Amino acid sequence: MSSLKPAIGITMGDAAGVGPEIIAMALAEHEIRDICNPVVIGDAAIIQQALQIIGSSAKVSGIKGIGEAQFANGTIEIVDLHNLSPRLVVKGQVSSLAGKAAFEYLRYAVDMALSGDIKAVVTAPLNKEALNEAGYSYPGHTEILAELCGAKQICMMLVVGDLRAAHISGHLSLKEACDSLSKERILAVIKLAVEAVKKMGIEEPRVAVAGLNPHAGEKGLFGKEEIVHILPAVEEARSSGVNIVGPIPPDTVFYRAKEGEFDLIIAMYHDQGHIPLKMTGFFEGVNITLGLPIVRTSVGHGTAFDKAGKGTASSKSLIRAIQLATQMAKSSI
Repeated sequence: MSSLKPAIGITMGDAAGVGPEIIAMALAEHEIRDICNPVVIGDAAIIQQALQIIGSSAKVSGIKGIGEAQFANGTIEIVDLHNLSPRLVVKGQVSSLAGKAAFEYLRYAVDMALSGDIKAVVTAPLNKEALNEAGYSYPGHTEILAELCGAKQICMMLVVGDLRAAHISGHLSLKEACDSLSKERILAVIKLAVEAVKKMGIEEPRVAVAGLNPHAGEKGLFGKEEIVHILPAVEEARSSGVNIVGPIPPDTVFYRAKEGEFDLIIAMYHDQGHIPLKMTGFFEGVNITLGLPIVRTSVGHGTAFDKAGKGTASSKSLIRAIQLATQMAKSSI
């Protein structure tokens, strides 16, 4: 086992979706094998099926633990949990069995990361309906990870190329997101996000904080949140040494970042950050959970049931997620 390349665990996600196929595609790329030692956490039979779907000649090697991994080219090594069979899953259809298995892959990968067996977790997509049908009432990966890791203050960051947006709130209704806004939460997210961007190789990130309201409130004309919560947080972060500006009108801040003015945007709620970044590069986005005791990245898309089983899904987002996880893991060593 090479000590120069970190071991990166990749969860298989929902087996009825495109996860197994994009994993098989990504691990065939030299650009992944050259930077890390990948190991899948899932079911070997499902990955074998995925190789057949994409027409790959790669081999599958089921292992019990990271100590058995050889990381040979042309072989996908998988910690085989033996908890799902291809004959029990129909591609593109919601399955409580697949939802249950996906949760178990994630839980096992988190345990491996917390114990140090792997240096980061990269997740293929879950299906929220399948997850809930299996009895796991979570909105998604982020909330599961927070509970499994015992993390109290977390946030999500979406990355597309050089655009990075960290979110004050995640899977909340718009009303809940507005009601939960506070100076303390904004400061916490700024701190988490700045630390993460530094791990991506930017020593002094240029940070822009988006406003919540149209025109960033227009000095209170369209809302008081900028005055009460956002501006005080920006001023306190600046006084602590962060290179930060804001609040900036949300309809211009993403354009300015795209033009190279900022390295990081602090978005006030889920869609404020997700819509512009996904328009920029839907198949290249990476979701990162900040505030965990482990490194975790994910594809920026869902299970894509309409493409499952066809071998036509793009692996670009997963490749980028593995690359970012590797970079962040190395900076944490």
